[in-house]
Amino acid sequence: MDQRWILELIGYVASALVAISLMMSSILKLRVINLFGSAFFAIYGVLIGAYPVAAVNLFIVFINLYYLRQMLATKEYFKLLEIKPDSEYLRYFLNFYGQEIKRFLPDFSFGPADNQLIFFILRDMVPAGLFIGEVQGRDTLLVRLDFVIPRFRDFKTGTYLFSEHAEFLRQRGHPRDRQRGRQQGARGLPSQDGLRARGFAEPGEHVPARCRVRR
Repeated sequence: MDQRWILELIGYVASALVAISLMMSSILKLRVINLFGSAFFAIYGVLIGAYPVAAVNLFIVFINLYYLRQMLATKEYFKLLEIKPDSEYLRYFLNFYGQEIKRFLPDFSFGPADNQLIFFILRDMVPAGLFIGEVQGRDTLLVRLDFVIPRFRDFKTGTYLFSEHAEFLRQRGHPRDRQRGRQQGARGLPSQDGLRARGFAEPGEHVPARCRVRR
């Protein structure tokens, strides 16, 4: 294989990785992909004898490593904030993210009702996700919306709610929670298999009454 072709391939890979990193909405993903892109550029600079290019990109590698260490070591604060169906902020939130929600749930529409359970998932006091459920009967909750804004779709929000605080819905007096439809906007939430493992089920599926969840 021609050595020049190999050098060009390394340069193309480095350029592609840096370009892709700038397209990431998640800062964590941006840092990780940019780290690899900078490393490839540093290698490319050494191989072609462009040592200033290698030095600058090696410096960027260390910058990425420094901030990644800070990000991974920082403990984020999560909180569930229950709100009323007629909340004005809820209306603003749904209007602002209306198109994004429609991407995943084209048929979704919201109208305040007394039988709704609604709460925001706060992440460092920022509303990272919104959950809307509808109480059906004495012990069943129909999940109408579990939406995570693009900035926080790294699974931490979903893990907090469906793994670390799976008892939250039961504490609200709804021991049988069922899910309707397919998980939408799911880049911040567990997979279907993961939800089933935590007691969720599609309509018609039989699960123990103490852990039924419906969407």
